[in-house]
Amino acid sequence: MKKKLLIITGALLVNIGYAQGCSDAGICSINKGFQQEKTAFKNKLEISAIYSLGEADLVYVSPYVSYTKRFNEQYSFTAKVTFSTASGSFGTRSQFGDAFLVGNYAFTEKNQRQWSALLGLKFPFTASNLKINGYSLPLDYQSSLGTIDVFVGANYQYKQWSFNGALQIPVVNLNKNSYFSEYAGTDDFPSTNLFHRQPDALVRAIYSIPVANQKITFKPNVLFIYHLGEDSYESIFGEREKIRGSDGLTINGNLLTSCKLSPQSSIELSLATPFVVRTIRPDGLTRSFVAGLHYQYSF
Repeated sequence: MKKKLLIITGALLVNIGYAQGCSDAGICSINKGFQQEKTAFKNKLEISAIYSLGEADLVYVSPYVSYTKRFNEQYSFTAKVTFSTASGSFGTRSQFGDAFLVGNYAFTEKNQRQWSALLGLKFPFTASNLKINGYSLPLDYQSSLGTIDVFVGANYQYKQWSFNGALQIPVVNLNKNSYFSEYAGTDDFPSTNLFHRQPDALVRAIYSIPVANQKITFKPNVLFIYHLGEDSYESIFGEREKIRGSDGLTINGNLLTSCKLSPQSSIELSLATPFVVRTIRPDGLTRSFVAGLHYQYSF
């Protein structure tokens, strides 16, 4: 067992140096909406901090706070607010990102098998056109994509295995980004003026490995994210142009390590890196390294 964990961890760390992929659009972390713990506590507060490296020289620090209310064994509701600080050669900007509202319904468990479903919404705090010293910034510097999105998903759990799928669909585009690479003096980031983003589909497989009297749990998992179409922007001539190669598949590897501190509290460390990426990622979600620390308290 220890050998398997070392192999998984090593594979993740080998790829961390150069891989890129999904981050703060929301769909990569939507699996937390499926987590319906068997506990007497009805409320859970989570405080998290995520450190990551992006395109060029970008560095991100992205904390968030979430609150989950369990109404009974079937229904739960989660609200989350994100914040992001991005620092790079263009400067530093900090801003609230998105608010997430996610409802979950867990069906009755039978023979260690259980289905659950979720429905959620994402609301942006910005129109994705934050500037530094009056200069337009690419989406890599923005704290939100500036869209109202709908999430729908389902999860199947059998013993230590969990399989889930989800769709993230932009339904209202509030994006007012005005970045043109032609005027930026660099080709590190593509033009994203009045950016339109296509939906995403996700499939994830998770295997839980409890150790140390179940106080510590390792959760290696793999995600398949497919971007369902090419994104587009409005050119300097006022014409909408597709961004070739912005559709396609991303495959992410993720290792979660959670430690139960008490019946009410736990801490979790996450490491993630992609193995397969899209040709171009104009949405600014490129990351070469992602590490997260999450603290949960139930009451």
